[in-house]
Amino acid sequence: MLQGLLDFFSTTGFALLTWKMLVMWVVAGVLLWLAIAKGFEPLLLVPIAFGALVANLPTRGVITSELKPNGVYETATFTIEGRPVEAHAAAPAEAGVPPVQRLKVERVEGGLYDFISQGIKLELFPPLIFLGVGALTDFGPLIAMPRTLLLGAAAQMGLFVTFMGATLLGFTSKQAASIGIIGGADGPTAIFLTNKLAPELLGAVAVAAYSYMSLVPLIQPPIMRLFTTDKERKIRMKSLRKVSKLEKLLFSVAVMVICILLVPDASALIAMLMLGNFLRECGATERLVKAAQNEIINVLTIFLGTAVGITMAAETFLAPATLKIIVLGVVAFGVSTASGVLGAKLMNWLSPHNPVNPLIGSAGVSAVPMAARVSHVEGQKYDSGNYLLMHAMGPNVAGVIGTAVAAGYFLSTLAR
Repeated sequence: MLQGLLDFFSTTGFALLTWKMLVMWVVAGVLLWLAIAKGFEPLLLVPIAFGALVANLPTRGVITSELKPNGVYETATFTIEGRPVEAHAAAPAEAGVPPVQRLKVERVEGGLYDFISQGIKLELFPPLIFLGVGALTDFGPLIAMPRTLLLGAAAQMGLFVTFMGATLLGFTSKQAASIGIIGGADGPTAIFLTNKLAPELLGAVAVAAYSYMSLVPLIQPPIMRLFTTDKERKIRMKSLRKVSKLEKLLFSVAVMVICILLVPDASALIAMLMLGNFLRECGATERLVKAAQNEIINVLTIFLGTAVGITMAAETFLAPATLKIIVLGVVAFGVSTASGVLGAKLMNWLSPHNPVNPLIGSAGVSAVPMAARVSHVEGQKYDSGNYLLMHAMGPNVAGVIGTAVAAGYFLSTLAR
């Protein structure tokens, strides 16, 4: 009887549990608590946390993993088995030329997320998420006040400062670039770049990026107050002019062309972002806009989040490198926020007759539209009649473009 129970126990998943898995259950629980109880980006953190929990259960038919010689667990792989057959030639084969061979697939093996995760590996999910972001975003404030583009650029300083810091801590250049991009507060871009340069860090980088995006209301205000005076926080900016439909359409096309010419490696992200915005502004594709804003981005968010969570297996996530990434992510985010604010102060010094409120500089990180709302809320604490939201959307949108361009730069210099 006892032996029968032991035999049965050995066939269950309980026999495969490890203490590291239990630790990851706690990590997943914390992420779920932040998302549900605190309301920090639940649309992102809930799928990630749920995927992390599944990754640390002894599942079958969900995901496969293979231990590589370098000690890294490679996940989301599947095999295709078949036999080579001779292809039908369109013309008689020339003498001495061997017949063309092709693979006739007989069986495809893999778990559920071996296939879903190909959306990350094949770089499909992040650009398609950008399609939805473009469809949801109004570029009007940036067009009405073009100089805020400089604030979006200034906020990218955190990426490069953290890149240099990560290299000093022993990370390779590719890994350092993937860690630095956390400072852009743009989850899809972070996933896109990390998948290309350092896929072994995907889980840690994605969790850090999305976690800090969700913690924007907690992280940014102290930094904003540190680098501004009470007088600066009360600056009221001129009302933005109305931007025409033609201007918005031309802006989408012009930015796409210029950015792709400058950094071709960012083409997928930039093209999808501007396509989504063009669909939004042209007024002739209402059904497509609604699909991009709702069904497409919602479905992709579920798949992207859970696919990222699936990479958080205990063997790879509970490593000293992960703690370094979490710390460096805070540095990247903090420096990006500070550099955006300081960029606005420099702008006021150079142009004192038309000042901007330095609080909107913090919106240069591309956590759209949360960072812009934080700038607005912080400004109203000091002047309840000061409405900074639309002004902050300018650098906020510029930050999305700037982070994508920075990712393209890293790819063009490091991926070769």
